[in-house]
Amino acid sequence: MKDAGDKITPIEPSRKLADAIRDVKNAFADRDDVVVDMREAHRMRLELLAAELAPVFADVPADIDNFDFAVSSGLQPRLWVDAVSHVAMGRDRRTFRFLKDTRIGRVVLAESTDMKPVADAVTRYVAQRVVERQRMMEGAVESAVTGLHRAEVREAEPPLQAATRRNGWTTFFAGLGLIAAGALVGLAVSLVLFWDRIAQMKISF
Repeated sequence: MKDAGDKITPIEPSRKLADAIRDVKNAFADRDDVVVDMREAHRMRLELLAAELAPVFADVPADIDNFDFAVSSGLQPRLWVDAVSHVAMGRDRRTFRFLKDTRIGRVVLAESTDMKPVADAVTRYVAQRVVERQRMMEGAVESAVTGLHRAEVREAEPPLQAATRRNGWTTFFAGLGLIAAGALVGLAVSLVLFWDRIAQMKISF
């Protein structure tokens, strides 16, 4: 037997909490490294696509400011074309996906592991947007010019011509009134004749 004064030394555990915490941190670090590697890989490929499209972006007129042309950071980097369209990488980290947000949801405009078809699709999309804006501006200018021309024609109209136009409308409405009056008179005469015939038929019976 051990004496009462002897100290009992606790058995050292085989694994400490500090070791478990260190293992968990290492696991998180490994996973973060994978996420960072994926993000950097996505960003690098999108920057290559942006460099391929740099001449197209440079040719956009300076007065058109609805394009972005920037690679965003974050968990999933994206090459933004405008507020509703962008290029992102697929889950395989090799597929370029040109996407557009619409009222019915997100649609895929182009998708390929090759950069060239996606770059061509982005180029055509930018060209369509530029043409749409130019047509809209031309339509607005044409409408404004047409409205101004009509106003000038009305202001430059000679007084005699305006009076003649008013007299013409007056004559037209007067003619309509005479026609209506004649029709009423004819209807009244017809009713009188028809009433006399009815009376004669009654007498004959």
